[in-house]
Amino acid sequence: MHTTAQPRFLVTGASGELGALVIEELVRSVPSAEIAALVRDPERGAAHRLKALGVQLRTGDYDHPETLDAAFAGTERLLFISSNATEGRVAQHCKVVEAAARAGVSLVAYTSVLHADTSRLSLAADHWETEAALRASGLPFVILRNSWYTENYTARIPVALEHHTLIGAAGDGRIASAARADYAAAAAVVLTSSENPTGRVFELAGDEIYTLSELAAEISRQSGQDVAYRNLDKIAYEQALLGANVPEELAALLADSDAGAAEGALFDDSRQLSALIGRPTTPLATSVAQALRSH
Repeated sequence: MHTTAQPRFLVTGASGELGALVIEELVRSVPSAEIAALVRDPERGAAHRLKALGVQLRTGDYDHPETLDAAFAGTERLLFISSNATEGRVAQHCKVVEAAARAGVSLVAYTSVLHADTSRLSLAADHWETEAALRASGLPFVILRNSWYTENYTARIPVALEHHTLIGAAGDGRIASAARADYAAAAAVVLTSSENPTGRVFELAGDEIYTLSELAAEISRQSGQDVAYRNLDKIAYEQALLGANVPEELAALLADSDAGAAEGALFDDSRQLSALIGRPTTPLATSVAQALRSH
């Protein structure tokens, strides 16, 4: 959908789950004509839903920097949502940073991972390298270090109910996850802020801190079925995921993240996320209820 106005805000990865939620947040406070959504294919995914919101669709691909120059043209504030690729992600990200610099973007907000500079999560290294590329670029930037999505855990509920067991490898690790909608709200606040957030690094995590045993107890409470948490080591958990037909790369990521959670990689009690969005983050009980309704 083309508009006569030049969009000021651009969200990459807009047809993904987080990106689409950010667009929905933005249109509540910014005229849709000022918003552009970067998608790889305007005919797939959430693109049609985005178009219905009145935002401009721009086609671009992290692997093809020649597509990014036209897509980034005129952008003032860019939300750079990290790639979900497991290989070559840093190379992709560097192409985005370079294109943003060529376009003269006045602020880049990048979705990193919680405590990227010290995290033992395997995926943190790519994010830390991307943060370094942003710092070296000379671009004004702000870093949104997101903790885990609660949906990554509530997606396990149907299988947990089927087997009366929630499996994982997080032990008694304390987890401060938040709903995707909470992170989307934070990104929209930063993009539209009248204050200059340049150079800030936000450690974003949920207000409520829980273990997977406590998640299992909440599932039991709401479903009326007994669900127990069974802790596995990292390798056994990954093998269990593979046995449940979880794709190999995703199984490795989930197992690594749970093992990291056991060592505190998903814990943060600074409440920067709720302070940024001006409300409490979504309670675990609410996320569980939503998952059970959709089950």
